[in-house]
Amino acid sequence: MTAGVLNRMIAAFGITAVALCGLDVPTSAQAQQGQSQQEEKKPPPQEKEKQQQAQKKQEKDKQQAQKKQEQDKQQQQAQPQRPQQQQPQAQQQHPQQQQPPQRQRLAQQDQQRLIGQQQQRLVQYGDYLDQQQRVAQEQSAQLQQQNRRAQYSYQQQYVAGLRQQRLRIQSQGSYDYGRDPYFYTAPSYRYSRGGRYYETNQYGVDLLRQAVNYGYEQGRLAGMADRQDRWPFNYRTSYGYLDANYGYGGFYVDRYDYNNYFREGFRRGYEDGYYGRYQYGTYSSGRTSILGAVLGAILIFEAIR
Repeated sequence: MTAGVLNRMIAAFGITAVALCGLDVPTSAQAQQGQSQQEEKKPPPQEKEKQQQAQKKQEKDKQQAQKKQEQDKQQQQAQPQRPQQQQPQAQQQHPQQQQPPQRQRLAQQDQQRLIGQQQQRLVQYGDYLDQQQRVAQEQSAQLQQQNRRAQYSYQQQYVAGLRQQRLRIQSQGSYDYGRDPYFYTAPSYRYSRGGRYYETNQYGVDLLRQAVNYGYEQGRLAGMADRQDRWPFNYRTSYGYLDANYGYGGFYVDRYDYNNYFREGFRRGYEDGYYGRYQYGTYSSGRTSILGAVLGAILIFEAIR
């Protein structure tokens, strides 16, 4: 073999070795780079510990929030509930409700004063209902003499409601006034009657609205009865209008205030019943009630707190 051929073979071998080395270097570099990227993806031990602590804190906050919700629910259930108003034969009407301003608590002295007034009011109202039983008997006899059968039937239903109210008042001797929020809630509204202003809280507001609705309901029944009897239009002689206590249990507002707003509703209900229309009220699900716009025009409250 000649020297020239040998030299060429040596040169070719060297080139091949260099080429192989050149290919191996980037391959090793890529492997190292991939390993570095994997190591970068793995969070350092301190960061991992922080994540675990943050997760534990979130779980703890969630548990505390759930515990607080349960406590709030238990407190709401433990609060004293407002007693239901007296419910004669007709179910209690719930007029449109207005959210009260922020509740303020009465001083102990004012609270005792209200309780004393309430106890006296119940005694006087019970005596009045006893007297009305005798008046109702006299008027019932008169209706029978006049052969006003429909009006007589209506009056018997009305008087039966008053009788139920009297029985409920007799059971209020052991009433727990301390658990009734009316007696420790400060007045938040005022209204005018006969040129004078009177103050009350949300519970008194609801009762007076109820008075207007009961008045409309009973007035409509009385008007329908007179139309059936072919009797002349005259709501002022109706026993319901004269009495005006249907649905009143003796609580929260003075009886004269209740009577006043009951009669306002009664007059409008009598007109609708007598003429067979719904100008001042509406009928829904077997119940009659006065229109909200009419109620708002009759009974106007001003927020004082």
